[in-house]
Amino acid sequence: MICALASALCFGTATVLQAAATRAAEPGTGSGAGSGVDAALLLRAVRQWRYVVGLALDGLGFVFQVIALRSVPIYAVGAALAASLAVTAVVAARILRVRLSGTEWAAVGVVCAGLAMLGLSSGAEGDEAGPVSLRWWLLGVAAAVLVAGAAGGRLPGRARALVLGLGAGCGFGVVEVAVRLIDDPFDLTNPALYALLAGGGAAFLLLTSALSRGSVTTATAGMVIGETIGPALVGVAWLGDHTRAGLGWLAVAGFAVAVAGALALARFGEAPETAPAPPDHPEA
Repeated sequence: MICALASALCFGTATVLQAAATRAAEPGTGSGAGSGVDAALLLRAVRQWRYVVGLALDGLGFVFQVIALRSVPIYAVGAALAASLAVTAVVAARILRVRLSGTEWAAVGVVCAGLAMLGLSSGAEGDEAGPVSLRWWLLGVAAAVLVAGAAGGRLPGRARALVLGLGAGCGFGVVEVAVRLIDDPFDLTNPALYALLAGGGAAFLLLTSALSRGSVTTATAGMVIGETIGPALVGVAWLGDHTRAGLGWLAVAGFAVAVAGALALARFGEAPETAPAPPDHPEA
């Protein structure tokens, strides 16, 4: 659980840096510019130091995420990752001078309370491998995320943001489940390995596009839903995740409270616009 929280800390801080970098990247004009899968935008963003530092934090966060997923149930890790929005809110308040309302500070507290409930109630990682078909289903979902992103990128307004956000969340959810299904990372015959790579890559492209334009609040809320509920159900239904004896109700309540608090902080998936530089003093 400590690793899950460390992962949330890394991802939450990276969000602030990457959102600011993608906003500063010049919009593209190619065929991918109107699509939810804008690879050119990603190439422009990585030229900025803030995005590179964010990528480094994402890499460190992923290492912590893998350790957590191999130790505690998916539902606990998923809720902790959603709680990275609370980290983003606090980092934005401290570094970018974003003012949090009393309600938003309360939401940060709610997220922390939900994670504490999960920490007290979650059992050990499930020891079931799940059906063989689950690995192929994951690969199919990863491919569907890319298709949905390309189609959703052409939708108007909030519908576009919601589709991109849900697609990114589902892609990250594929990664969460795939980690549990990979025992040997060098086993090239395991479809879960390709699902992890495809799902993570597709999610990253969709999220980068969502951070650059459109209703990022809506997209982030969709992402939180996509990366928590589905993987949690898969973990309980097929991978043997469970709670401590008699504390199932506390785990359900903690999961709901943590995700609800994260949704209340969804606007922090988007960094604020950079304040304009003050004008130079006129020469005497």
